[in-house]
Amino acid sequence: MAMLSTYLTPASQLSGPNSAVASPPHFSGLRRSSKLESASLSTAQSFNSHTRLSSATNRPSRGIVAMAGSGKMGFRLHSLLVATGSNGTKDSIKQLVSDLNSATLEPDVDVVVGPPFVYIDQVKNSLSDRIEIAAQNSWISKGGAFTGEISAEQLKDIGCKWVILGHSERRHVIGEDDQFIGKKAAYALGQDLGVIACIGELLEEREAGKTFDVCFKQLKAYADAVPSWDKIVIAYEPVWAIGTGKVASPEQAQEVHVAVRDWLAKNVSAEVASKTRIIYGGSVNAGNSADLAKKEDIDGFLVGGASLKGSDFATIINSVTAKKVAA
Repeated sequence: MAMLSTYLTPASQLSGPNSAVASPPHFSGLRRSSKLESASLSTAQSFNSHTRLSSATNRPSRGIVAMAGSGKMGFRLHSLLVATGSNGTKDSIKQLVSDLNSATLEPDVDVVVGPPFVYIDQVKNSLSDRIEIAAQNSWISKGGAFTGEISAEQLKDIGCKWVILGHSERRHVIGEDDQFIGKKAAYALGQDLGVIACIGELLEEREAGKTFDVCFKQLKAYADAVPSWDKIVIAYEPVWAIGTGKVASPEQAQEVHVAVRDWLAKNVSAEVASKTRIIYGGSVNAGNSADLAKKEDIDGFLVGGASLKGSDFATIINSVTAKKVAA
């Protein structure tokens, strides 16, 4: 399957309502380059002297993506809107769990839900074993006198298999920096939790042509800290698309995903690049998930508000069939 051209739709053409944003000239929103007008559209074209996208001939087509030993399509899904951190009540979560338990879900999809901390036990005790549990955050080290924080050991004790780290609110509202997040990821992995490692750029960073620079810097902080990538899923979430109704087009998302995979190949290893699932988050819903899922390097979704309705969440989960058709 051929890769996309190196051009990305400018910000003025972003999908979704109220999305007309003026885009600076002469760059794609990924990285500034004065040579873009005359650059080749070959998929092997470099963005600059140290960033190159791979063509399909350089690595095998991923088709239905298999993780190391999992034999399953690379979808990791998050059931509640993390943007506020407080969605749901006992009654609404009971209904959502009931909807998920009764839904027919595509067997080739791994499903993970991430309820707020106070509801983890309720969800764990009522949700089908078919679906695993993630926490929305964890502390950087062993528990102790850190009021308000949750340790990885406590998450393991309550039955969590995964933790979401580096989400945009943790970065841009709480103020966690790249190195702090990388250390949190390393500690969580050391406690045998899987890590959903979030990355993504602000709108002003995209408009300044810094999408790759930001994402690669965030990736490097993970790479510098973690002992292994075996239990890491990367979640690319352009911050301008989280909860806004805007969503990166399938072509925009794929273009960043393939660049992230190539960064892994160059800076970690080809094996890690091939195995690691890279999922997309940012206003994913039942209407756009199938088109996004068709893209070769989009291995799943981190879903927010659309997961609050069980039927829509099931539709997103089952959008894996679109990739099967595309393959």
